[in-house]
Amino acid sequence: MLEFLVKSVLIGAGATAIFDVWVKILTLFGLPGANWTLGGRWFAYIPRGKLVHESIATSPPLPNATAIGWVLHYVTGIVFAAALILIWGMEWTREPTQGPAIIVGLSTVLLGWCVMSPCMGGGIAGQKRPDRWKVRVVQLANHYVFGLGLWLTALVINGFVAGLNG
Repeated sequence: MLEFLVKSVLIGAGATAIFDVWVKILTLFGLPGANWTLGGRWFAYIPRGKLVHESIATSPPLPNATAIGWVLHYVTGIVFAAALILIWGMEWTREPTQGPAIIVGLSTVLLGWCVMSPCMGGGIAGQKRPDRWKVRVVQLANHYVFGLGLWLTALVINGFVAGLNG
């Protein structure tokens, strides 16, 4: 159980960090990035009884929304890494392959498209946004990179552990 928890945290946090670096690079080229302040605002409204917003950007700001957004962004990455390990087993962490990681990475875009975007006022898969196709393509690329990050981080951790044991 401890190995599962440690690897879920390390792989999820590592993949999320890779995702964040990728998104930052894309913004340098004028492509849409992620706004974790708005995501944090959305999360912070949930315990206050408000899940769906006409537009999260026009909903009144809440304290600590940026910190909440960033923390929950990383927690979500860790949860997805845990799901990957639960589905493919601890053996995957010892011999990581790309396929399962990419499947999970691409699947994670569905949370944004089917839950976050509609609840934040953007519609399913951002259908209410004027740049919806650009955003969709960028989000798919981002989540593909997250999947690569799951695999790459697992490879690094596996190599590190093998080095300790070797």
